Amino acid sequence: MAKINQNVVILGTGGTIAGTAASSADHTGYTAAQIGVEQLMSAIAGLPAALQGRGLITEQVAQIDSKDMDFATMARLATRCAHWLSREEVSAVVVTHGTDTLEETAWFLQCVLPAQLLAAKPVVLTCAMRPATSSEADGPRNVCDAVRVALSAQARGVLAVCAGDVHSALQVQKVHSHALNAFSSGDAGPIAQVVGESVVFNALQEAIYKENLAAGQWNIAGAAIKYIVSTVHWPRVELLLNHSQASGAVVHALLADSAQPVRGLVVAGTGNGSLSVDLEHALVDAQSHGVRVLRASRCAWGGVSATVNDRLPGTTLSAVKARVQMVLELLHDTELSPAPEN
Repeated sequence: MAKINQNVVILGTGGTIAGTAASSADHTGYTAAQIGVEQLMSAIAGLPAALQGRGLITEQVAQIDSKDMDFATMARLATRCAHWLSREEVSAVVVTHGTDTLEETAWFLQCVLPAQLLAAKPVVLTCAMRPATSSEADGPRNVCDAVRVALSAQARGVLAVCAGDVHSALQVQKVHSHALNAFSSGDAGPIAQVVGESVVFNALQEAIYKENLAAGQWNIAGAAIKYIVSTVHWPRVELLLNHSQASGAVVHALLADSAQPVRGLVVAGTGNGSLSVDLEHALVDAQSHGVRVLRASRCAWGGVSATVNDRLPGTTLSAVKARVQMVLELLHDTELSPAPEN
């Protein structure tokens, strides 16, 4: 019997975890997002034990390969997360997601979901590196681990669970193209690990995570979730890369595109956000024309530390997360801008 007024909600978005292949031995030649979340959960033998007596509610929010994730889908997912988190009978929300853009969706949710909801209950994203039809499918274990994490008294905010490791939305990055433990939190390590049926939090990392939870919360008094619901036109923000002999040609081409004007540019610079002379000049020119520009680092960890010689602002976020945050900031600025006078 389910515990009174306690349920875990699992929201499906597709991905490899819901993928199928012609052969159970095929771990790579599969088609993602083929099995619905209800059917997927019904096939996981260990899920009832992980639920610890709670009820299970499933909902299909999307059914896509995560390489095709867009802001409209992220926004729809955020509204469903907010809906379920606000219900008294719900203990936590788990999201099944493809691995390729999981870190972007995790950061989007961390940015837009009301802080008061995330302070009370967690949203836990999980995934798989092998399809559901694989003879060595990792999805079932990851789902069970995610549910255990979601029900842990210490879990808060947006988390990601894969291969027994628990990462914060702020730190999580996909770092391997096919290994089962494809995600990392860098030198700091995961904030917790699932060992057997227990969730073991790293005391130091947990403290850092809780401190960063508030610092990383972008939404202003929970306002973000209110206006992303009706958003149709998302600000165009493009991601660039510095490399040897990088020129400003792409920047100039983007500035010349009047059909869909670019509103922001995030550049993954080398090292501490360094840029070639030509690319930097082009970005400074873009900034002078009202385009928001931000430097991240193409290095996996460390981000950009400001120096006295900086002509362009930097961020400690990864480039893909910086792009997500810039889109939200531009959207927020647009919402707050006064309507033009007639």
